[in-house]
Amino acid sequence: MLETIRHDAIVELRLARPPVNALGPELVHALRSAMESAPASGARGVVLSGRPGMFSAGLDVPTLLQLKREDLIAFWQDFFGLCATLASSPIPVVAAVGGHSPAGGAVLSIFCDYRVMARSLDPAKPFRIGLNEVQVGLAVPECIQFALRRLIGGYRAERLMVSGTMLDSEQALAVGLVDELVPAEQVVPRALEWLQTLLKLPPQAMSTTRLLCRSDLIEVFADPTRMSVDEFADGWFGAETQSVLKALVASLKK
Repeated sequence: MLETIRHDAIVELRLARPPVNALGPELVHALRSAMESAPASGARGVVLSGRPGMFSAGLDVPTLLQLKREDLIAFWQDFFGLCATLASSPIPVVAAVGGHSPAGGAVLSIFCDYRVMARSLDPAKPFRIGLNEVQVGLAVPECIQFALRRLIGGYRAERLMVSGTMLDSEQALAVGLVDELVPAEQVVPRALEWLQTLLKLPPQAMSTTRLLCRSDLIEVFADPTRMSVDEFADGWFGAETQSVLKALVASLKK
């Protein structure tokens, strides 16, 4: 479900939940725990990766639809806790986006320090990334909206989130949703290289400056209203969202 690979002072956390690394309760909890424990293990940086062609397809909707309200709220608390852990990590984190990354997969990447994405070998079948929650009947929570606005600017973030647009990798690079594109087999090596360069800097100066730069992102999670877990649960169990999500699951089964 989650593989831990050591690269000297860097830990790679590889999502390994076939077929699409869907984010269910167990994987989210495992990833949050691994992120929280990485600094104590001596890691100076983290690479968050998936499999070639697929970083993460987002939420495990079929599993989440089976949860009772209290269990769903517990999941969202854990998911937002994972986002907070990524945002406030005392060590830098790079998302190695080796392929498609819709919804929850894109969310994880926007809380990282840097994003390296794969460029598809087939121009007719580009890899795509984006917050397409609206298209599947979900509102985008404020803490996630803030992170995207911070990354690509307010108006552009609004247009993408309201329409639920998925961008191909070239478009994502152009708007700043990802920082660079490389061939798929080079995504993890390039993420490691970027981190290694950063870690050569004087550590105290780099770490202090980095956390000051990210203080606005960290502060988002100090305000519980910006996570609105109960409101999100209300929306999840609403008639519109349930209808759209169940139709989505039915289409996936076909």
